[in-house]
Amino acid sequence: MGYYSPQQPSTYPLYQSTSGTRPIQYQPGKYPGTIQPVPITWMPGPTPMANCPPGLEYLTQLDNIHVLQHFEPLELMTHFETNNRYDVKNNSDQMVYLVNEDTDDFTRNAYRTLRPFVLRVTDCVGREIMTMQRPFRCTCCCFCCPSARQELEVQCPPGSTIGFVAEHWNLCRAVYSIQNEKKENVLRVRGPCSTYGCGSDSVFEVKSLDGVSHIGSIIRKWNGLMSTMADADHFDIHFPLDLDVKMKAMIFGACFLISLPGETQFQDALLLDLYCFLIIFLNVMLHDGVEDVHGGLSVTAE
Repeated sequence: MGYYSPQQPSTYPLYQSTSGTRPIQYQPGKYPGTIQPVPITWMPGPTPMANCPPGLEYLTQLDNIHVLQHFEPLELMTHFETNNRYDVKNNSDQMVYLVNEDTDDFTRNAYRTLRPFVLRVTDCVGREIMTMQRPFRCTCCCFCCPSARQELEVQCPPGSTIGFVAEHWNLCRAVYSIQNEKKENVLRVRGPCSTYGCGSDSVFEVKSLDGVSHIGSIIRKWNGLMSTMADADHFDIHFPLDLDVKMKAMIFGACFLISLPGETQFQDALLLDLYCFLIIFLNVMLHDGVEDVHGGLSVTAE
């Protein structure tokens, strides 16, 4: 009896069905089907309201929003700075706004976190309802000079300024003021000593100018190693439901000045240097003290 080969005809079929069923030719899990994109669920659009800028009607129904920055693998692998993108959602995980940065490649990668930028906020129909822009401010030479402080202008609708978010120099913590269209201070934002909490959330309290009334908060969530290795911020913003809608928009805009802090990274580095100096100084003092004690004991023994 010879072996079957393709060159020799054979009376034996290559496959004989014993049960009348077809052979299994597909292994479950080996060939996954096409992955369908997850549909985006938008928050139902409210009706237009009097004395409310178009597109801000959503904020009149909310006392809490979540700002989630998109994770960009290209930045992590190549350190090439790309335009930031954010999703703005409510507590029901419904999309409220989309925020996209509009900055050219050279500016982003030449100036990094100090870069001037424009953020465009769009709603469910792609209508641009808000524009936020930060001009370039050089903080490398005289970081404590008032003209070097970062400032964010908020326009709603685009072309109509409703206020500013101004940064103030403080050695120990991040301090911002929320201003109206005339650059008059309205609210104050006070952050922690370090804007990047290691292992915990960073809370920025929104208070009245006298510091007595608590208005709201901007919380930078700690996302583990993702918070340190990549730009993937997650903010929770809280404000009163009955707060003026323009002030809600200004608190919303303040989180983006916190997200791209500019010189607050210098403050973090300065504080780290101070901590290291104190540790080294204490170690030297402790070492000298131990040597003095040993020297005194040896003299006493003699």
